[in-house]
Amino acid sequence: MDKRQQSLFDGEEAPWVQDDAQDFLVAQVVFSEQPFGPYDYRVPEECRNQVALGKRVLVPLGRGNRTREAYCIDVGSAAERSAAVDMRKLKPLRKVLDRDPLLNPEMLDVARWISDYYVTPLGQVIETVVPSGVRAQAGTREVVLLDVPNAVIAKLTQLKLPPKQSSALRALASSPKPLTVNELSKRAGCTAAPIQSLRKKGLIRETIERIETSEHALDSETDDPPKLLNEQQEGALRQIGHSIDSGEGGTLLLHGITGSGKTEVYIRAIQRVLHMGRQAIVLVPEISLTPQTRRRFRSRFKRVAVMHSHLSQAERHWHWQRIRRGEVDVVVGARSAVFAPTPRLGLIVIDEEHDASFKQDNIPRYHARDVARYRASLSKIPLVLGSATPSLESWHDAATARSDRISLPGRVRNLPLPEVAIVDLRDEFRSKKSWGMISRPLARGIQETVAENGQVMLLLNRRGFATSIQCPACGFVLNCPNCDVALTHHRDGRKAVCHYCDYVVPEPSQCPECLFDGIRFAGFGTQKLEEEVQKKFPGVACLRMDSDTMRKPGSHEMALERFRRGEVQILLGTQMIAKGLDFPNVMLVGVINADTALHFPDFRAAERTFGLLTQVAGRTGRGDRGGRVFVQTFTPDHNAIVLAAKHDFAAFAEQELPVRESLRYPPWGTMARFVVRGPIETQTQAFADRLGDRIRSYVQADAATFRVLGPAPCPIGKLRNKFRFHLLVQGLEAQSLQTAVRAVSESLQVPEDIQWVVDIDPLDML
Repeated sequence: MDKRQQSLFDGEEAPWVQDDAQDFLVAQVVFSEQPFGPYDYRVPEECRNQVALGKRVLVPLGRGNRTREAYCIDVGSAAERSAAVDMRKLKPLRKVLDRDPLLNPEMLDVARWISDYYVTPLGQVIETVVPSGVRAQAGTREVVLLDVPNAVIAKLTQLKLPPKQSSALRALASSPKPLTVNELSKRAGCTAAPIQSLRKKGLIRETIERIETSEHALDSETDDPPKLLNEQQEGALRQIGHSIDSGEGGTLLLHGITGSGKTEVYIRAIQRVLHMGRQAIVLVPEISLTPQTRRRFRSRFKRVAVMHSHLSQAERHWHWQRIRRGEVDVVVGARSAVFAPTPRLGLIVIDEEHDASFKQDNIPRYHARDVARYRASLSKIPLVLGSATPSLESWHDAATARSDRISLPGRVRNLPLPEVAIVDLRDEFRSKKSWGMISRPLARGIQETVAENGQVMLLLNRRGFATSIQCPACGFVLNCPNCDVALTHHRDGRKAVCHYCDYVVPEPSQCPECLFDGIRFAGFGTQKLEEEVQKKFPGVACLRMDSDTMRKPGSHEMALERFRRGEVQILLGTQMIAKGLDFPNVMLVGVINADTALHFPDFRAAERTFGLLTQVAGRTGRGDRGGRVFVQTFTPDHNAIVLAAKHDFAAFAEQELPVRESLRYPPWGTMARFVVRGPIETQTQAFADRLGDRIRSYVQADAATFRVLGPAPCPIGKLRNKFRFHLLVQGLEAQSLQTAVRAVSESLQVPEDIQWVVDIDPLDML
């Protein structure tokens, strides 16, 4: 029992006081909204056989006894708890809402860990662990089911009933399962009247259950025969197999260059787990949940659930129930699939484990990799982390024996890595023959590739047509009134758009300030790149993939299928084309501007740039025709770009880690980021200053362990009409940092208009 157990009664005497309070059954519950709890409730006699850990209950709250939905996180006798709270003053819960628990003990343990590690109320964590479609029982409806009690069946031949009632009763008694009224009417060949008479006589028992209201078909795929493993893959599989067989679990980092056959190793390891009668979870970035990925797993395994963002609530609920019942062997999905309720979990795989999408950007701000590590440790099963560009945290863990490293240094079939040419854009822009966004070397490469019937991929991680709208006469920049960012020009619809709050205004024909009619559209995005490609390579089929063109459900899949069939020769887009794609006919990849995120105020900027360049470069050279990569940059001497061109992650990590260590950044320490938001800048800053003072006051006795930076305006100082300030708190280890965050948070008095959040192990520093 939590020693901080709160009282709901303020000394009032409960009307249900009994002489022997030790006979009470007590349920501990939490809420998903304030007050979060935990709170204790007495379980009334009629609910004793229904209440259970992991179920939802309805309970009275506060002096007004308003009914609130809560999650039961513990059940025990009053005798076990009498030292913690006065059992004679507990209110009774009103109703148990679920027939089956929504969380088993293991998943409740995982939820508790997330709550503790990320300093988030347990009720809010549970709302994330259990999908909303499951909580709402989407795709089901309540029906009344009829059956015959055993006592009635025993005297069936002795009953004297009218013929139609007798026929209906015998039809129901002979049914192997309960029937609805309509089903029984059809089987007995009667109307509902005789059935209603039997119900009134107590000869038929009624129960209310939920049933599926719609059919959900599973995709069928043609068989994909197993691929021969090379010596490196065989070695990797042996090492993973040893971890599976040992029953001790552990984390294994599978570092394999792009095209080294990591997916085939995952599949073989999963097959080994399935032969043991167990299940597997495979996490991939949402961007990698392509038809190609789904097809590959469904062709090799017959009972697969693929969880992605385009599923309806009813489909999510249906898959969740199949997983919970053990009817699914392999769960493939994005970060939330780490919560799949597998009863016999034997292996977790995270592909592209470095990807930032595995970190949730709202409460609870968990990282799927760390949740998976904890869940794997609970079940003593292996966690396999795969990447060509591992996060420096995972790389450091392997170097310090927190996990084991497995290497796949070569591509399958000994295919060579693509040649990477760095194009210095400074030379291009000094030249009078500059060709716009596409440099002369890249243009020649595209022409040669198209002439050979090869395919081209062009990456530009900026959508829209122009990234800013500025007046050259007075210097005015068209900014978003709600956010501290410039509006992006979109040619389609002739509009200016904020990519943060979706504010939209018509494209200006003249400067709003000085009325100069020569307003300038500066910078470039994917729309402008598409226009340039069409002008320079007329007659060549081109397709743009970004969040503007891929809004309709299924559009992403249709676009990639067209590219796979060869209907499109040039595919251009944002980072959604950089990962999870395997097209052997791609002979050239062009990175239009490698500096897009390189100079962000973020200590991970170089790591992200290296990873993105390496990943997109790996999309080419996967066939016998080879491949080339052109990387256009204004900073050709930056380590992230030079070493990405050499495909040398180890050298990049060797140079980057000492910099992190000198600044006590992860993996050499842990970090929490506080973000304060408010509508009035001075008030928001004042609260941020007060928060900073409180944090410094708490940690001043242990200055060697902690460092506090800020508060300072966020790089994006205003977002959605809220001014933003942030603080960074660095610690040497997670537990002491979490203790500090929790202590500061619990007694903090927050002004009404101010919001603040804390992010443990933040990835987004903007």
